[in-house]
Amino acid sequence: MAALIAPSILSADFANLERDLGRIADADYAHVDVMDNHFVPNLTLGLPIFERLAKVSPIPLDAHLMIENPDRWAPAFAEAGAASVTFHAEAAQAPVRLARELRKLGARAGVALRPATPVEPYLDLLAEIDMILVMTVEPGFGGQSFIEGTLPKIRRAREAVSESGLDVWIQVDGGVSRDTIERAADAGANVFVAGSAVYGAEDIPAEIATLRELAAEHTH
Repeated sequence: MAALIAPSILSADFANLERDLGRIADADYAHVDVMDNHFVPNLTLGLPIFERLAKVSPIPLDAHLMIENPDRWAPAFAEAGAASVTFHAEAAQAPVRLARELRKLGARAGVALRPATPVEPYLDLLAEIDMILVMTVEPGFGGQSFIEGTLPKIRRAREAVSESGLDVWIQVDGGVSRDTIERAADAGANVFVAGSAVYGAEDIPAEIATLRELAAEHTH
């Protein structure tokens, strides 16, 4: 399974988002954190800006919705051009119905789990989703340290996916850097969200290549 790098534009310059999307053109996805100041204590960007970003981005957009009521709002992000839409299990009322709607609209459907949310209740739903996002920090802010205690959850998710024979990706988001990406990949992740590690690098394309190489050596 290929290792995919999805830099988070949460660490980009919000006054120059189109420019900073271009700076990560060598990545596989651009990870877009949508926060509503309700589900998480931060506010980022909404649907109109996302729709515009989808039109100018050189790579597919991976929407991570840290919002209340994703059942209502998530499909609009698929319609706006998201290649992948991930909603939080803690916020969704009908996750299977929502995942099916996202897929029907042509987007990959992902389910995100906070660090303290167990993965087991969602393993029986693997056939309904395309990705599990294991948050490796508390959602809401960039620049946090990787939570080592999430690694067993990643392993359980990878074991279940392998046993199912399904093509479900496992994404990690939070504190991903050269220092942590190998452990996350060894645990079973194959999609890696990195914000400050990428945008804080002197040579962004080289950092993306380095992270991809480090992950690929350990990806299952």
